[in-house]
Amino acid sequence: MAKITFLGAGSTVFAKNVLGDCMTVDSLQQFEFALYDIDHERLKDSEMMLNNLKKSLQSTVNIVAYHDRKEALKGAKYVINAIQVGGYDPCTITDFEIPKKYGLRQTIADTLGIGGIFRNLRTIPVMQEFARDMKEVCPDAWFLNYTNPMAVLTNIMLSEGIKTVGLCHSVQVCADHLLDSLNMPKDNIQWKIAGINHMAWLLEITRNGEDLYPEIKRRAKEKQKEKHHDMVRFELMDKFGYYVTESSEHNAEYHPYFIKSQYPELVDKYNIPLDEYLRRCVNQIEGWKNMREDLVNDQNLQHKRTHEYGSYIIEAMETNKPIKIGGNVLNTGRLISNLPENTVVEVPCIVDASGVTPTYVGDLPEQLAALNRTNINTQLLTIEAALTNKKEKIYQAALLDPHTAAELSIDDIVSLCDDLIEEHGDWLPEYQ
Repeated sequence: MAKITFLGAGSTVFAKNVLGDCMTVDSLQQFEFALYDIDHERLKDSEMMLNNLKKSLQSTVNIVAYHDRKEALKGAKYVINAIQVGGYDPCTITDFEIPKKYGLRQTIADTLGIGGIFRNLRTIPVMQEFARDMKEVCPDAWFLNYTNPMAVLTNIMLSEGIKTVGLCHSVQVCADHLLDSLNMPKDNIQWKIAGINHMAWLLEITRNGEDLYPEIKRRAKEKQKEKHHDMVRFELMDKFGYYVTESSEHNAEYHPYFIKSQYPELVDKYNIPLDEYLRRCVNQIEGWKNMREDLVNDQNLQHKRTHEYGSYIIEAMETNKPIKIGGNVLNTGRLISNLPENTVVEVPCIVDASGVTPTYVGDLPEQLAALNRTNINTQLLTIEAALTNKKEKIYQAALLDPHTAAELSIDDIVSLCDDLIEEHGDWLPEYQ
């Protein structure tokens, strides 16, 4: 029996979305869904939920929960990754609270910035363990990575020789959300997106062949006169010419322009939700207590296929019916020609039985490539820090981070890194 393994299956809602999607696909009905999580209670919840879903969807998949990771991976054809190393408490709290002592504020801290760097450093060793297991028990499996920080972790798995594509849902919802927010029609639209994860660019958008950007920019300028949730992205579009895929709260911390202790009024001006991810985590933990009963024990649980790419990718590989996705892949042969070859880029990809085939984009407008490179610098040095176990590489990654460097002195950045290393304790390997 062919096998889809889900690592981090205790993420019950996300497991419902991705594996529930897979249950609606005819070509996947003979698969085993292998569930693995280090939290056995959450694993049991997901197993019960998926069995209820299987019954109500009249699916014939086989759902098996494993306590042994290697057994869960053994013989897998596809591996879906949705882990979070260190969780909200202690690690996410650490990522926010220690920088705050230095006056460095963040919103999400899951991709770049000082929080993103340390999320990478504690996750990379676990990803390397996954790669070792996979090379032993499922060397030909496709690894579908949903875990952030997306670009770095996808890069690590590819460098380990694992067939990997990084997946994020900000690409497929970008154009629709933009048009909705500006009260513009969405029928017959065509769009093209490329860049890096969480900072890919809506390079073109047309409706019935007509360029929508002039009208988008006109309406966006009007909308900036009053407060709304997307002010950072609209400001970036105004100054750099293009809309960016990921939310304003994310982009507020990828650039040096928005969260500045010297100009505290900018936080209000651009409606920036500082500490947003901490609040989301607390709300999710509280919400799960209320949701758990309904989700886990509902015998008539229903599901409609979502926009997550996972099930569509597996279906395309199984049936050889091609689809186009926005995927995170290595920039081999310079798919985006003005970004470095050793970085992971987010580009249109064709998926069929032969796997994931990225498409060539060429040059991004130079100002967009320049913004991407500021983030890539920190990504590549974070990878070097993890692979060499050298503290100086952590310092360099942080020193080159746009937001951190705009706020703190060299000495403070080094001191902050040392404090974060100490506070993380056993969540990190030893650094020289």
